[in-house]
Amino acid sequence: MTLIDLGQRQGETLTSAVFDALRRAVITGEFAPGERLRVRQLAERFGTGLSPIREALNRLLRDGLVQQSDLRGFSVAPATEADLDELTKARLWANEKALRESIAHGDAAWEENVLLAYHRLSRVEARLDGSPPDIDPAWDAAHAAFHLQLIEACGSRWLTGFCTQLFGLADRYRHLSRIAPQAGTRRRNDEHRMIMEATVARDAEKAVHLLNEHFLLTARLSREALRQVAAEKQTGLGRA
Repeated sequence: MTLIDLGQRQGETLTSAVFDALRRAVITGEFAPGERLRVRQLAERFGTGLSPIREALNRLLRDGLVQQSDLRGFSVAPATEADLDELTKARLWANEKALRESIAHGDAAWEENVLLAYHRLSRVEARLDGSPPDIDPAWDAAHAAFHLQLIEACGSRWLTGFCTQLFGLADRYRHLSRIAPQAGTRRRNDEHRMIMEATVARDAEKAVHLLNEHFLLTARLSREALRQVAAEKQTGLGRA
């Protein structure tokens, strides 16, 4: 059984379709941190040849979601508290600069796009009717689009690309954070709404503060989840 129907993705190459599906499987935790990714098994799962799988894995390697070694081949990048802390620090630094520049230089069309991106995200969340948004691919896509639009007017494709790469890496931890005890009480729509409102109001200080708090809350919940997983593993080892 394949993750997606590769024949249904019009206007997209086979490699891109495989990459998107494999990337989502890694980010959502379907492939666990540290798990080996065997090319032949993935080819059988996706019902495709070896070349698209290798190319997709190499793209994930460049994005930092996958690692490669001579002895083990490809594997999902580990998820650790140290990596989470370093990643969060980089996100705070990079996105603050990108958001400030976008607020300073973005035009009316950019403002409208920020509003539209938030509206689309809210509509998806409303459609879910209380179900966890994290497990819905449409919400994931709208969420990524909203965060990208916030910084789209920063004037640097390099900075935008770096923030986008960091978003993907952090998204893996965000999905993991679902198991944290307080994750179910989080009001993401309110967080996004406040960030959007401060951004279109051109209040850079408030917008940056809210965005930083948004990232830091995700990091805190992710850290709780990592510790919970570690404790469960330790308990399992003790019982064994």
